[in-house]
Amino acid sequence: MSRALILTCLLLVQACAGPDIQTYQGRTPAFAPEEFFQGKLVAHGVVKDRAGEVTRSFQADINASWTDGIGTLDEHFVFDDGEKQTRVWTLTPTSAHQFDATAGDVIGTGHGVVAGNALNLKYTLEIDYRGDKLALAVDDWMWRVSDDVVINQSTLRKWGFTVGSIQLVIRKTGE
Repeated sequence: MSRALILTCLLLVQACAGPDIQTYQGRTPAFAPEEFFQGKLVAHGVVKDRAGEVTRSFQADINASWTDGIGTLDEHFVFDDGEKQTRVWTLTPTSAHQFDATAGDVIGTGHGVVAGNALNLKYTLEIDYRGDKLALAVDDWMWRVSDDVVINQSTLRKWGFTVGSIQLVIRKTGE
């Protein structure tokens, strides 16, 4: 193999790599899931296709609680086309800065890591797409930007190719 081809392959692989969670170590406000995901929250967001065009928007009401160290996020989505979805996450800490995450439409167990003001959660989501079930790899990044606001960016991939993304803002309602 020529050196140029090897160098090109290495650059492509590096270009696909995402940020390292440790990049956010020490940034504030600190993202403690058990503290932020507590009580009533509301999310507003958009779903984009692979070209970056917004295809849907949504609002989600979230009831979050922790019992015996296990978190529950009960999410109720309403999309601009009238579709409604519910997802209930269970967050189980596995160490001081890591947790496992499960939900009814998540295949297997997702794995999350927290550092500084950031949270990165990776999981496989099963969605309905044109009458079929489709498994998407989700790389979910959240950044706490104030005491009561988190910005979320999710990249959706199939066979390693980006097929869409979701951007949203999650805000504590004070209730």
